[in-house]
Amino acid sequence: MDVPHTVAAALEDRSVAGKRCLEAGAGVGNASAGLLANGAARVYAVTNDRDHARTTRRRVGGGDVSGGDNSSDGGDDSGDRLTVLEADLRAVPLPDGSVDLITAHGLCNVLDPAALSAVAQELSRVAAPGAALVVDDYDPLPDDAAIRELFAVENAASALARGRPALTFYPAAFLRRFLAGHGWAFERERTLLEPVPWTESHVSAHADEAVSLAEEYPGEAGDALAATARRLASEIGSESVGRMYGLAFRLPD
Repeated sequence: MDVPHTVAAALEDRSVAGKRCLEAGAGVGNASAGLLANGAARVYAVTNDRDHARTTRRRVGGGDVSGGDNSSDGGDDSGDRLTVLEADLRAVPLPDGSVDLITAHGLCNVLDPAALSAVAQELSRVAAPGAALVVDDYDPLPDDAAIRELFAVENAASALARGRPALTFYPAAFLRRFLAGHGWAFERERTLLEPVPWTESHVSAHADEAVSLAEEYPGEAGDALAATARRLASEIGSESVGRMYGLAFRLPD
């Protein structure tokens, strides 16, 4: 499968060949595809979303899409080197010190601060001495970004339905300090996208998620949030704004 240019750019200065790798939060397996394309010996793609696991197996490993086992058993080489694990990132089913390189591509923004701390602790546990960590995410949006209002509505609906925000945009400087607190030595920062193209498809997907969350909290407040999300999606359409950054760290030997 094609490797998104943001993933390729994030990995181009990292040593991947022959490494045991972990994609933390395998949405559709984009980082897993990049790791395999760069010669990883083994990639563990971890997600707690069954649909994402099935998609990663199909797109990246060419494996079984019916669910059930945790391994892609496709006949090509990528399938042989890919293992998809359906698991909570706060309890990764891998031994201590078992991976050499970890990617978190677009993961942190869907973790609230408590979850971010728990996941960082777990990623540090499974990392071998000298392991690399690549974190790609988004700076907070500027105040005048139209899509910022849609994300605020999505967060309000999530807070009503589940008691926590759906999205948290951490500044790059914050994650540098935060991960240093978990033992990771900072190596470099680069810009992967600026501005970020929030396409009509992205905007629609976030509006749909806001509506779905609002419907979990029936009543006047939920109805108002759902209506606002639909209106904003129609008004925004698409927007290019903000920055996606890439950070690289290493765990001391």
